[in-house]
Parts: sequence; structure tokens; C-alpha cells
Amino acid sequence: MTIKIEKVEDWKEVVKNLFPKIEHRVILLKGNLGAGKTTFTQQLLKKMGVIEQVSSPTYSIVNEYKLVDKKIYHFDLYRINTKEEVFDMGFEEYLENENFCIVEWPEIYEDELSDIPHHTIEISHAEIGRILHFV
Repeated sequence: MTIKIEKVEDWKEVVKNLFPKIEHRVILLKGNLGAGKTTFTQQLLKKMGVIEQVSSPTYSIVNEYKLVDKKIYHFDLYRINTKEEVFDMGFEEYLENENFCIVEWPEIYEDELSDIPHHTIEISHAEIGRILHFV
């Protein structure tokens, strides 16, 4: 599925339309700096019921958000340099539970995620706005 996003206000509607199509608890977010990965995540978590401020985990690597019946982990692997660093931070343990995981910049660990059911969302800059590809 491909969606064109022309302005920031469109993200809420994009998430509203994508939300029923999310079948897996792991979402990999790809895109250049400033593409809208964190903006998408903010809207998605709001739709899921998170009331606290959602921010980019660029420096913390992972942010945790709690709902009544589950946790949501938001990762940013941008500053990670090796697969070993991902493993050492306990990434596999986050994936083994039944909680929801959103991973920005997953490329460093993508091969290891191939056996885990997940969605991939690629966000790219367009002449006006963004283009989102959902798989």
C-alpha cells in the first residue's frame, strides 16, 4: 500500500487508515533523516492510547510506553554501529515478549528480524510532502 502525505496534519488520517491493517506487533520504520518516522510513531501511539509525550529515542536508543495491558517499545538504532551492539542491549528480549515494538533505522539488524512477523514502513521525501509504503 502506498500513501501520499502532503502536510503534517495528514499523518493522523494516515494512521487511522493503516491501524486496522496492522497485524504484527513489530513495525520496522525506514526513511532518511526528517522523513517522518517519529511523527508517524507519535500518531500511531496516540491512536493506541498512549497519552504521554512520544519523543524520538535517538539518544536513549529505546523509549518505553505503558498501556493497561501491554508495553510499547520505540527503538532508534541510528547510532548503533554493529549487530553485536543490538544484541548486547537485549534487543531480542524485547522481541520475545508479546509487547509492541517500533524500530526506526532497523537496517543494521534487519537480517536477524527476517523470521519475526513484522510490517515494514518506508517513508520518503516527495516533491510535496512524503510518500509512505506499507508492507
